[in-house]
Amino acid sequence: MKKRTEHIKKVLLGKWNEKMYVLTIVGTLAALFIMVMHNYITFYSNAAENLEDIGTASLAQVTEQLEGYLSTGMNAVQTTAVTLEYMMENDSSPEKLEEFLTYESAKYTAEIDENFTGIYGLFNGTYIDGIGWVPDENYVPREREWYIIAKEAQGDTVLVPPYLDAQTGTIMMSISKMFPDNDSVISLDIELNEIQNITESIRLNGVGYGFVVDQNGLVVAHNDISQKGKDYNDDDDMGRLLEKVYLGAGDCFEIDLAGETYTVFSDKVMNDWYVVMVVSKEKLFHDVTLTLIRNILICTVISALIVFFYGYTIRKIKRSIKIERESNQKVEQMNMNIVRALVKTIDAKDRYTNGHSLRVAEYALEIAKRMNKSAKEQEQIYYAGLLHDVGKIRIPEEVIDKAANLTDEEFEQIKIHPITGYHILKDIYEDKLVALGAKFHHERFDGRGYPNGLVGKNIPEIARIICVADTYDAMASNRSYRKTLPQEVIRKEIEKGKGTQFDPEIADVMLQMIDEDKEYKMKESDLQQKTILVVDDDPININMVEFIMKDEPLYEMIGVAGGREALELLDKVSVDLILLDVQMPEMDGFETLLRIREKCTVPVAFMTGDKDLKTIQKATEMGVDDYINKPFMPLALKEIIHSIFNN
Repeated sequence: MKKRTEHIKKVLLGKWNEKMYVLTIVGTLAALFIMVMHNYITFYSNAAENLEDIGTASLAQVTEQLEGYLSTGMNAVQTTAVTLEYMMENDSSPEKLEEFLTYESAKYTAEIDENFTGIYGLFNGTYIDGIGWVPDENYVPREREWYIIAKEAQGDTVLVPPYLDAQTGTIMMSISKMFPDNDSVISLDIELNEIQNITESIRLNGVGYGFVVDQNGLVVAHNDISQKGKDYNDDDDMGRLLEKVYLGAGDCFEIDLAGETYTVFSDKVMNDWYVVMVVSKEKLFHDVTLTLIRNILICTVISALIVFFYGYTIRKIKRSIKIERESNQKVEQMNMNIVRALVKTIDAKDRYTNGHSLRVAEYALEIAKRMNKSAKEQEQIYYAGLLHDVGKIRIPEEVIDKAANLTDEEFEQIKIHPITGYHILKDIYEDKLVALGAKFHHERFDGRGYPNGLVGKNIPEIARIICVADTYDAMASNRSYRKTLPQEVIRKEIEKGKGTQFDPEIADVMLQMIDEDKEYKMKESDLQQKTILVVDDDPININMVEFIMKDEPLYEMIGVAGGREALELLDKVSVDLILLDVQMPEMDGFETLLRIREKCTVPVAFMTGDKDLKTIQKATEMGVDDYINKPFMPLALKEIIHSIFNN
């Protein structure tokens, strides 16, 4: 039962360790997952906030570039207008005005910007072009958009929406200004190349696209040059986008276009145009996603390494624990074997009390269980029961085996065995309880016991338990002077000894055990006569064995002259031990043993005068129980037979 309990504890502990291992791994992986997700969310949030700031700042720079570029054109128009106004007030001829415009156009193209392609306008009712373009008869300046928009602006310098230049066939834009006479207008044509270049640079972290659009939805410039000149009001998706741009220029917003989410940045240019940057959210956060994937992969690798090394460590630890446990088990088994060997040595001094110590240990253990003692206490009580009579090693066999009454001197020898046992055991067990059990198990509850005459609870409890178990087995066992007592007699003696010889509480536990033992199993098994078969071709040897064993009433001797007779006899008679001669005619002892093993597993001891080491080794390898030399030593023969039966 004790071993089973320990085994259950180890199994449960193993399962608990495995559970803790799994929980540790799951906890580690969960912690890593939480860490990755926290980092991702934080990184994503910070990235989104930073990208929004970066996008707004980037677009503001583009707006500044565009306004700076357009301001240059406006300044040029305003400066030229001042000179032209002065010349017109001084009645300069159209030729003078054309000469000046030609000069200014060339200067702007060469010194300011090559995209400033020429200055022209209507001056005192005459259309004059600085690059020498002569319109056809159907060209009416006052009907041209550059003139109409300038007149509506009432003297302010204004941007004219892009248009297809009739002279060059390219998309142009104009900057126009009306003179104070409310009729004359100056205009500067600008090709969109620089604005297109600026627009093509609109990116956010290398992704997205940009465009410039006027208030009417006309695309002034675009990353995709094929989009330039289109009217986005005719496009449903882009029309929705422009609605938000017009309502909140300068804001950042998200919009779904063609099933994909985009982040849009916008700003206003000169109160006339809008610069817009459109970035796919998926592409915008592509690097963030890649970072997350990298983190997940790294964490996966780390987790795998943790699992591997943790598992490897656990396996190493388990292996070490297993080796240590096996080593401890071997040590425990070795200790138990030593204890059992010691117990057998003690019991061997009295052939009629064989197994007494083991039975006392079992009875004491059962009492301890019924008294709800702990596992540790039960173990101590069990060992104390096994070793309680170890001190009898010092007592002569003739005293132990004496059937008649002991003399006072002999009884004094008996009374010292608890003291001897105590001194043998006190240094073996650290807590001394086993030694105390051996020393005081003959103390009586009324103080009339030995060796110290302790009274009542002054006697260690372990000794009081062993006292009851020992006394019970003494009455329930065969002795050299009597047979096992009847159960009812034993019960009366235990009842009678309550409060005098025994602790009443412990005696009551023993009485309960007796009452439950309806079939009287708690006793030494009845002594049965053992049949020994002696196989030897020399009848003198058979007679010698019978003579040596004649005073042993428990053994019946049968002799046969050879192996064949032995095998025939085994078919008819059950034997308990075979003494087998090795050197016999027809069939020697080795062959006979092989044939015997085909029939049964009865113990066999070889008898021979052959002292050759090879013979002994061969006999040992074949599994004989012992090896008896001829001529026989009587005491040795008896001891071998007795030991085989009591092994």
